[in-house]
Amino acid sequence: MSPDGAPPVALTRDGDVATLTLADPRRKNAMTPEAWRLLGEVLVELSRSDARVLVVTGAGTDFCAGADLSADSDRPRAPMAGMAVVNAACLALHRLPVPTIARVDGVAVGAGMNLALGCDFVIASDRARFSEIFVRRGLSVDFGGSWLLPRLVGLRRAKELVLLGEVIGAAEALEAGLVREVVPPAQLDAAVAALAARLAAGPPVALRQSKRMLTDSFEVGLERALEDEARSQEVNVGTDDFAEAVAAFHGKREPRFTGR
Repeated sequence: MSPDGAPPVALTRDGDVATLTLADPRRKNAMTPEAWRLLGEVLVELSRSDARVLVVTGAGTDFCAGADLSADSDRPRAPMAGMAVVNAACLALHRLPVPTIARVDGVAVGAGMNLALGCDFVIASDRARFSEIFVRRGLSVDFGGSWLLPRLVGLRRAKELVLLGEVIGAAEALEAGLVREVVPPAQLDAAVAALAARLAAGPPVALRQSKRMLTDSFEVGLERALEDEARSQEVNVGTDDFAEAVAAFHGKREPRFTGR
């Protein structure tokens, strides 16, 4: 629990858009073992819902300062047991079928940076700061960073980020391709809402299948990828959304997708 007794992770809904908030702003939303457990549970719960988009954000003026190292200071160390909970949350995020957006203000460091990068889109304020800070804490990279970063920025740049642990600003993150958009803090909510609305208006079945295939693309060969595409299209053409898209095309109007 956070100092005021509230859960450290909260999930809310506004229509088709769900928002997951890391809710311990006094500690810059640093994650305790309990917070990691709740994060994984909330993400699994969300995967079973009819939400079309997930926004991940932090309460206050920061996204996430990574793991709360002070939480383990007086406890016997059992690293593998603790990492199992962290890894379960990471897998739940990457397995989430709906599009995800990280709304990043302030710091996104350590596992907090990899939580943001694990989302499909990152929109950051111009005061956001990112760092794979693990090396400064005597730790190696986690929350999927060793897998994710080389895929996003290439192996050499990933090594620079992880082995040096430098802090980079939002503009540099944008240039590196880690961030989709950088806006002033006052415009951050509007930019996230606009992208969420655009994604929520899309065909849910087709979007989920495309996301899954893209996520799996580094693990399969071309022949398997083509087979997956064919199976997905067979599902798509049987949906009401495909029929609506065809009708909208002929009617010269925007389609209205229902997810059926």
